[in-house]
Amino acid sequence: MRLVLFDLDNTLVDRAEGFRRWAWEFCAEHHLTPGDADWLASADEDGLAPRDVFFKSVRDRFALRETGAELLESYRHRHPALIPAAPGVLAGLPRLRAAGWRIGVVTNGDAEQQLSTLLCTGVAGLVDGWAISGHEGVGKPDPRLFEIAAERCEAPLRDGWMVGDGAATDVAGGRAAGLHTVWIDRGRAWSGDEKAPDHVVADAAGALALLLE
Repeated sequence: MRLVLFDLDNTLVDRAEGFRRWAWEFCAEHHLTPGDADWLASADEDGLAPRDVFFKSVRDRFALRETGAELLESYRHRHPALIPAAPGVLAGLPRLRAAGWRIGVVTNGDAEQQLSTLLCTGVAGLVDGWAISGHEGVGKPDPRLFEIAAERCEAPLRDGWMVGDGAATDVAGGRAAGLHTVWIDRGRAWSGDEKAPDHVVADAAGALALLLE
């Protein structure tokens, strides 16, 4: 039985596109400008900025009446509905399962929001299990999160694979868990700060094609 674990944001789903859609919607609702949408995208730091810090900055910059906590709660409910599955994923995952793979998702983030993303994008019904850091109390690159996902998929980690766009979280973390690694470069060059992954692809569709070879 072969196991592959995937990262979620900007791997199986296009979190960056979902954030752009949210930013435009937010700006329209609050009568802001296209330049403000660009500021939101920059301040978001590709999802790495802590959400409480980000929304405090948003509230202060635009002098909004809502509290940072209220803005964050609204975002957590709305953003998952705007995130699309990455191209090729909804068709490729069933092919991978049909080829005998067990498929899991290993993701850092808020438990409720990440689960909503899995459900809204349709990915949840195409995988065998998942482990979300906000629910499990441990996050990538800790090997334990990969182990939890493998247990949910009822498959051994041995000779399994990890696919994701994070050098430290997905590649280094996956390797520490004993997995082969595939890095989604998203147009970036490998920094050299971590040991290189086993394979480099442009996107999830490329990773799926590689695993199906």
